[in-house]
Amino acid sequence: MSFKTLLLGRSRSLNEQNLFHKISLIAVFAWVGLGADGLSSSCYGPEEAFKALGANVHLSLFVALATVVTIIVICASYSQIIALFPTGGGGYLVASKLLSPTAGVVSGSALLIDYVLTITLSVASGADALFSLLPPHWQVWKLTFSLVGVSGLTLVNLRGVKESVLLWVPVFFLFVGTHAFVILYAIGTHASGLAGVATATAHEVHTVSSQLGWFALLALLLKAYSMGAGTYTGIEAVSNGLPILREPRVQTGRRTMIYMGASLALTVAGLLLAYLLYAVAPAEGKTLNAVLCEKLTAAWPHTTGTVFLFAFLGSEAVLLLIAAETGFLDGPRVLANMALDRWAPTRFANLSDRFITQNGILLMGGAALVMMTATRGSVDALVVFYSINVFITFTLSQLGMVVHWWRERNTEPKWLRKLAINGFGLVLTTFILVSLTAVKFFEGGWVTLLVTGLLVAIAFAIKRHYTGVTEQLCRLDAIVDAAEVKVTAHTSDSVAADPKARTAIVLVNGYNGLGLHTCLHVPRMFGDTFRNFAFIAVGPVDAGNFKGAAEIDSLRVHTVAETERYAAWASAHGYGAATFTAIGHDIMGEVMRLAAEARVRFPKSVFFAGQLAFARETRLTRFLHNSTAFTLQRRFFVANLPFVVLPIRVGD
Repeated sequence: MSFKTLLLGRSRSLNEQNLFHKISLIAVFAWVGLGADGLSSSCYGPEEAFKALGANVHLSLFVALATVVTIIVICASYSQIIALFPTGGGGYLVASKLLSPTAGVVSGSALLIDYVLTITLSVASGADALFSLLPPHWQVWKLTFSLVGVSGLTLVNLRGVKESVLLWVPVFFLFVGTHAFVILYAIGTHASGLAGVATATAHEVHTVSSQLGWFALLALLLKAYSMGAGTYTGIEAVSNGLPILREPRVQTGRRTMIYMGASLALTVAGLLLAYLLYAVAPAEGKTLNAVLCEKLTAAWPHTTGTVFLFAFLGSEAVLLLIAAETGFLDGPRVLANMALDRWAPTRFANLSDRFITQNGILLMGGAALVMMTATRGSVDALVVFYSINVFITFTLSQLGMVVHWWRERNTEPKWLRKLAINGFGLVLTTFILVSLTAVKFFEGGWVTLLVTGLLVAIAFAIKRHYTGVTEQLCRLDAIVDAAEVKVTAHTSDSVAADPKARTAIVLVNGYNGLGLHTCLHVPRMFGDTFRNFAFIAVGPVDAGNFKGAAEIDSLRVHTVAETERYAAWASAHGYGAATFTAIGHDIMGEVMRLAAEARVRFPKSVFFAGQLAFARETRLTRFLHNSTAFTLQRRFFVANLPFVVLPIRVGD
């Protein structure tokens, strides 16, 4: 067993029986992997809102009510998005399809930054919760622990989606059980104090409004509500992660959304009420949840209280680490979708041998490490940066859905009800976005918006490059129509390929001008040396088509059909023709396997591949294009196979 296999697991095969069933998630596991982000926000969201109220803590009841309403509205809105985009309708795709590509890239860029912050804040909050249990002098190791945590999660996610989720299931349900018990125990043992809480709340409303005015009261509530807005991040994760859910995906996604929304709303509202019942106040080096649990278990037997306290806070710490899973599961998927649309380098759509977007996971983990180091793992600093971006995506998604239902009003019988749900969601998310920006902008929120703007600018630069290359390649494609005329006019029987004759084996990728120009270069350079043409084609399995067995079968059929068109072209020009095709995520590995087969059949053969040659090559062009031909050339040389790279010049 190689070190890579030991570290990341064995390679998976497309021929593996029930592959998609094995790697997909049922609703309960999706709740763990995708819902942990939202549920874990109860470890810091209610605390931030509670502390923002200062001495007027009883006003937190209004914040709790507003939070529950917000969660219900956003969940209902995203349930409609799941139904409309059953193969994955995250904020990037919704904005791109229903509004415009520009709106899509803004939404996608905002999501990417948000998912990096999700990873960073989740791990930093987990470290805070864990070190609340430890002696104060251990605090110096908290940043180191956070950095190791991000690195470890990156490694776990490189093993695969399901593997990374199943690891955390016991701890997730320990969190759910302990927090449900704390909330129910607090309410049950202090039921007589509920009337006092209501009275104190009414008194605070009267006091603040009479002393400072109603406007100041609303401003205070708005600030607290905004500081707790991190609670809503992660709700969009299910719509982004639909491709990894078990069929039928829409039903699984909606069930997951119900689990997520109900657990989040009850936990947040319950904790805020428990803070009031136990008169919880901030303490140095401890979270409010830690203070609450200490007060709750103070009268218990020492051993029982200590064990429960460790279970309660330990599950919080680990769940916050699990919450980073959302960033690792959905961040690379958003990046892959942007790469497929050429807003990001295409390499981010590639899959590893574990069928995960490995490059995206490494990028998200690396960016989180940089952010963790820059902020030194400070939750207070990260919370300021957090949640603005997710509401940019929320707002654009809701706007896209409103536009969609309005367009479909003549064909969708229930359009008005659906428009009302997304319309209310649009008003609510827009209000929160404006409020968050106003409250957090000068505290550091401007940094998040600046970085997002820079990412959008980079995306446009990448898109401009790919668009220019596509336009240049279209000039090469002019030869395709002429080739089709030649093939159509050819009516004689195909020439049988002679295995003993000299054979040019050409590596192609789709029937296009690049491949045909490569074929035409062979006789121009070598005259009548070759009597056969054989074609090797590998259909790339990437994030765009790895969605189900039907898509894989379609890719296989398409790859064969495109390669047969080259064979028809060769026959029309009097050459013997043969084809070798496969599909896979490891393009080079599949090419080498097919090359070995072709070499056995045609011993007197030379391999050819076309490589784009840019008139002005820069580091950017080298990064955005993978130079597959040159990489293959080295592998062919090692295998003692003759290989010729034919330059196809573009950009003159």
